[in-house]
Amino acid sequence: MKHLRYFEALARLGHFGRAAEACAVTQPALSMQIKELESLVGAALVERGARALRLTPLGEDFAARARAILASVDELGDLVRLAQGPGLARLRIGVIPTIAPYLLPEVITALGRAWPGIDLRPREAITRTLIDDLIEGRLDCAIVALPVSEPALHEEPLFDEEFVLLRPRADADKPVPDAQGLREMRLLLLEEGHCFRDQALSFCKAGGGTMPRDLMEGSSLSTLVQMVGAGIGVTLIPEMALGVETRSAEVALARLPAPGPSRRIGMVWRRSSPLAPQLTEIADLLRQSAPAGAARAAGQV
Repeated sequence: MKHLRYFEALARLGHFGRAAEACAVTQPALSMQIKELESLVGAALVERGARALRLTPLGEDFAARARAILASVDELGDLVRLAQGPGLARLRIGVIPTIAPYLLPEVITALGRAWPGIDLRPREAITRTLIDDLIEGRLDCAIVALPVSEPALHEEPLFDEEFVLLRPRADADKPVPDAQGLREMRLLLLEEGHCFRDQALSFCKAGGGTMPRDLMEGSSLSTLVQMVGAGIGVTLIPEMALGVETRSAEVALARLPAPGPSRRIGMVWRRSSPLAPQLTEIADLLRQSAPAGAARAAGQV
């Protein structure tokens, strides 16, 4: 199992140094374990070049099987922990960046009350990374925007939330634009890879429209809000983020004409997970508490 975990990390990260760091071992130790694995297999799994490494054809197939084995072993561990008592001892939960800073405190509080002493291991990453980690057994569940449309995953809706338009404070008295009007403005959005970006663009292109004429990108919602406050453009942010992101920004908030842009937040987990009953309980807890945060933020608009 140790050989498989080291090899899976190397296959996933594509770099001996990063794989060694992920496995909490030295790079020479990891390299030795990979060589031992190749000796046990009787064939090369990795092509080692001067600048990069790549998996051999056998290594590619071996990595896919190793991931499936490791995911099954992790599920066996969950099964054993559940048999030892009714409590949830550990939870590896992923959250996307446009949710984590605003919802995670409530998640931690709710889980701490329901399962005192739980070993909570949150991970923030974009949706595609979290889905890969879920399928490969590195996470137990994730909070994302739905749908994710992965057959291996169960989707549990939690709540819907609207997007709010942020403009420079000097523009507060101007008419609120519709989707067509937004396409004519300088729109600030997150970088590619964030599902929130895709959702905002989908609204702008509703009704057969085109991409916004003048588009700029930022690395976080905080950056976008500060850019708006500096008069650089306008942006859309989820209403759960308003309380945190707009406290010290020179911005004006407005709701877009109906039907405005929105997203559905939900939890996802593997259909095969032994933790499914406990994860359903967690989803119920979050369904009760999460909308309250959105409602408080919405009260500012």
